[in-house]
Order: sequence, then C-alpha cells, then structure tokens
Amino acid sequence: MNLRPAAEADLDALSQVHRRAFTPGWGPEEIADLASGPGAFGLLVEDGAPLGMILCRALAGEAEVLTLAVDPDARRRGVARALVAAAAMTARSAGAQAMFLEVAVDNHPALALYEAHGFVRAGRRPSYYDRGGGIYVDAVVMRLDLGDGSL
Repeated sequence: MNLRPAAEADLDALSQVHRRAFTPGWGPEEIADLASGPGAFGLLVEDGAPLGMILCRALAGEAEVLTLAVDPDARRRGVARALVAAAAMTARSAGAQAMFLEVAVDNHPALALYEAHGFVRAGRRPSYYDRGGGIYVDAVVMRLDLGDGSL
C-alpha cells in the first residue's frame, strides 16, 4: 500500500475512487475544481489500483476535509485511517491549528473513524446531505485540534 500526495495526473484515479465510494461520485472536473483552490491538497493510496483518496484545504490556520473516499473493496484495511492521519500531519505542516469536517449523522463507521483520531463533535448542519427523493440527512461538524502535537 502506497500513500502519496496526489498530482494533477491523478485526477482520473481520484475520481474513480470517489465514484466507487459515493453515489453520485465526483468526476475529474469537480475534483480538479476543488483541488485548484487556495491551500488545497490531496492524498492518494494505491496498491496497483487506487484504493482511497482524501481532499483537503489548509488556509488561514484552519484545515477542512473536503472529501474522503475509500473503494468499497478496500475498506477495513486501514486505508481511511492512514489518509486521515497523513492529512492531519500535512495540514499541521501547512500551519493549521485545527481541522474540520462534516459527516452524515447516520454514517456510524465514519463517525467512529474520526472519533478514534481525536475529532470531537462541534456542531450540526440540518438537512446537509441530499439523499434524493426528498430525503435529507443532518451532518455532524467535527473538529480536531492540531496544535497540541498529538495524532
């Protein structure tokens, strides 16, 4: 398993992972748009094929996880844990003191992953995720303190 910074040449691989993990997933253009913003960075895990990706932004002392996706066939193998840890270290190196993210209130595996990394619940966004068919799910806003040197 190889974890490395994502490059522009990886847009198709990043999109492939995102589309396998989410419906609807993001295309290369959507990922490129987010990745081109100020402070944006991406990480990719591969093992012959792309297994997981994370896209973040670190700016003005704060970082945000924009998306984290792991291929369903690669779940429960430590891919997400490695991506979250590496993203937090990258954000801290970029000067971020805190990292934020949103996760669906009913995504229990993701909530457990983030809590295991030290994220705490900091708020809630009502009806944040559109599941289609008029179904909306709240998001939990989570925060990780990057300033204390732990991870």
